Amino acid sequence: MMKYEFACKDIGMTCGFKTSAKTKEELMPKIAEHAKTVHSIDPIPPDLMQKVEAAIKEKKGFF
Repeated sequence: MMKYEFACKDIGMTCGFKTSAKTKEELMPKIAEHAKTVHSIDPIPPDLMQKVEAAIKEKKGFF
């Protein structure tokens, strides 16, 4: 089973937010909600979205 992980620090933010999900499709709304509520970024601009997508890590294993 795969899981996908994202951490704000991986795109240079001074933020301890980390999240994971079974699919990228499940992960993206979590990232978008965090960006909106904590960083007042809504919507995520294309240049930042590229950084976010590049920072998503694919992990093997179980939750």
